[in-house]
Amino acid sequence: EVQLVESGGGFVQAGGSLRLSCAASGFTFDDHAIGWFRQAPGKEREGVSCISSYDGSVYYADSVKGRFTSANDNAKNTVYLQMNSLKPEDTAVYYCAVSYYSGIISLPSSADFASWGQGTQVTVSS
Repeated sequence: EVQLVESGGGFVQAGGSLRLSCAASGFTFDDHAIGWFRQAPGKEREGVSCISSYDGSVYYADSVKGRFTSANDNAKNTVYLQMNSLKPEDTAVYYCAVSYYSGIISLPSSADFASWGQGTQVTVSS
């Protein structure tokens, strides 16, 4: 059974940092890209990043490029999202998801991903 468990969300002031973790199990980690998505109240789900567990290549949405960094630890089957210089507009529930594919996906959409974690709340105050 595929399982994805996010952790690391919380409350932070603007300009602060958080690191999210996504612990994965139930599938061959190296064979699938992992995506991070976020959804704010009343807004559509947005693809934030996508990392290939095979070669570590990463896609970032323009809204987070230069502030967020995704990395994987294949030994731990875990993907991280380091979020720096946080802004109030980053406030959302953040989800990780496992892709059907091994390579990164530019402009990832929900349809490209097979299984999802339960989400973790990130709140950034101004």
